[in-house]
Amino acid sequence: MSTLPHDQSAGQRGPADHTIREQIVSAANEHFAKYGYGKTTVSDLAKEIGFSKAYIYKFFDSKQAIGEAICNQCLDAVLASVALSMADAKTPTDKLRRMFRAIVTASAELFFSDRKLYDIASHSVIEKWSSSTQYGDKIYAMLEQIIVEGRQSGEFERKTPLDETCRAITQAMQPFTNPVMLQHSLDLLPDGPNEVISLVLRSLSP
Repeated sequence: MSTLPHDQSAGQRGPADHTIREQIVSAANEHFAKYGYGKTTVSDLAKEIGFSKAYIYKFFDSKQAIGEAICNQCLDAVLASVALSMADAKTPTDKLRRMFRAIVTASAELFFSDRKLYDIASHSVIEKWSSSTQYGDKIYAMLEQIIVEGRQSGEFERKTPLDETCRAITQAMQPFTNPVMLQHSLDLLPDGPNEVISLVLRSLSP
């Protein structure tokens, strides 16, 4: 059993609250990794951590809220990988290739290295958690910026409405960027994503 310190009162606020929340998330992360998110209840989690269920509810109003915190950590790591990958890109075309490749690579690594945490990401997509929708919004914003840069530089066509272009590319990428769909597309890696992005870039030619 993972035991968390009880020497801080539930009524405390500020740094103490933040520390306890982090401890709960860390312990939950370990528990979900062992038993899976779907099969775990808050009662199971409380028993494993060493807190009462009521005490956990002082910091998180549901199991989903804990899952959201873990999911945010995972998705933030993916976004960091994407940003790092695009940092040295010289052109919008290169940025788009790097963005797509980084998302697929990071998502596939999570699937193979930590299947239980990957399941949490899948839950977030199916149940439309805020962590998942916000992640999608950030990816869309990155894509939109790249398309705008490509149009301004003359690399990409300008006739198609921007929102239509971004939606179409997002949909084309779904088999490899959506956790629920990616698990059924693993046998297409790495050629599948490369073929998709090449087709997308040909469609963007002016």
